[in-house]
Amino acid sequence: MTLATIIALAAEETEHHGNVALETVGYGVTAIVVFGALALVTLSYRNVANRHSQKAEAYARAHADDVQRAGHGH
Repeated sequence: MTLATIIALAAEETEHHGNVALETVGYGVTAIVVFGALALVTLSYRNVANRHSQKAEAYARAHADDVQRAGHGH
């Protein structure tokens, strides 16, 4: 094959393909949607510990000596 033939074949090949960036936009949109959903799940667990502060305080009062007697458990 000569150089001119290779260039002609390469030019012919590029004409058959569309815009590659436009063909892959779906992957980016899918990734944004998935990460957005994961962000919403993460944010939904925000401040969960403070929703039941009365139970946490009552448990801490009831088990205060357990921590002092047992130490850290190490």
